[in-house]
Amino acid sequence: MSIDPLMVLASLGIGVVVGLTGMGGGALMTPVMVLLFNVPPLTAVSSDLVASAVMKPVGSFVHLRRGTVNLGLVKWLCLGSVPAAFCGVLVTRALGSGKEVQDAVQTALGVALLVAAAGLIIRAYLRLSERARRRDGSAEALPQDRPEVRMRPLPTVLVGAVGGLVVGMTSVGSGSLIIIALMALYPRLKASQLVGTDLLQAVPLVAAAALGHILFGDFKLGLTASLLLGAVPGVWVGAQLSSRAPGGVVRRALAFVLLASALKLLGVSTEVTGIALVAVALVAPVLWMLIRRRLGFPALAGRRARARLRRAQADGPLAEGPLAEGPLPQTES
Repeated sequence: MSIDPLMVLASLGIGVVVGLTGMGGGALMTPVMVLLFNVPPLTAVSSDLVASAVMKPVGSFVHLRRGTVNLGLVKWLCLGSVPAAFCGVLVTRALGSGKEVQDAVQTALGVALLVAAAGLIIRAYLRLSERARRRDGSAEALPQDRPEVRMRPLPTVLVGAVGGLVVGMTSVGSGSLIIIALMALYPRLKASQLVGTDLLQAVPLVAAAALGHILFGDFKLGLTASLLLGAVPGVWVGAQLSSRAPGGVVRRALAFVLLASALKLLGVSTEVTGIALVAVALVAPVLWMLIRRRLGFPALAGRRARARLRRAQADGPLAEGPLAEGPLPQTES
């Protein structure tokens, strides 16, 4: 088993981003291995999933201990996601062998990254829209204790199955795709419970996908060890910095990187990728300012709002997740 120092450094940086934002592990780690280190796509997916299976339980058990997990939702999600994640590996193997399966995995990964980038944008918009409704008094007040939600078994199992299949094939989606669907199905859940539920259900999901890749994929022990050596301390550092860094800026940068990675994985030329990224960099901030104005906010978030948020975070941790709880302004807006 050989350790790659450059891979350790890369996974350290990605771990910091994961700690800062709560997402982005598979969405960043796998394309970095493929695009920068020339790791075959199937090998990258296999090693990333096994590394994630080691790291995932940490954050989920914290939420479980705090009571911010809906175990009923976890049960229905896992009913669909666990077998689908394992089957995702079998589907990948059924596509062929050698270059054929590598190309198929690379294409699937590119599509998954595009969806993940879109998910980040949707989360930011929903968060800002929720703030606007709460400010205007038109939003239903969030429950202060653990809310009783009406279970929707069939849609929840389907969400788990689709998410599990995507994760098994690409290693992307356990944090970025499933939580968007949970927001739509269970809008009354508090933000911390959405995140805690998603994290806990991701533990058996990723474990099933990792087992499938160990048995049928292209798992490399040395590569996985390099990922863990960098990512574990990186996540810890990122979590320590998360209360000070502007999370919205980090998430926007993450969406930009996901878009660039997706275009390259899908075989788009460097010239076209560059033009697309420049266009996004120029147009996206203007569109976001227009959205803010339409919802009744200043076009640019003020420094006073950021200072108020930092004071609030110093007094106590804010809820994590896609919807900010409370009237405090959020940095991602």
